[in-house]
Amino acid sequence: MSEKMRLKNLGINIKSERLRRNLSQERLAELTNISRNSVSLIETGKINPTILKVIDIARVLDVDVNVLLKEV
Repeated sequence: MSEKMRLKNLGINIKSERLRRNLSQERLAELTNISRNSVSLIETGKINPTILKVIDIARVLDVDVNVLLKEV
């Protein structure tokens, strides 16, 4: 699987969990201390977040990090 596809899958997983918890991109950004633009770029697979940011996102979304990494 290409890196581009893997990043897209990560973004889809994050967005899915964010929506499941009724959080806006703005609120997720506030809770993870990253910009709303970065959240958008992560969710669309346009940037590769650090593993520490993925862990922060998982904590805020209250999911195991493996949920976000599914099919990545």
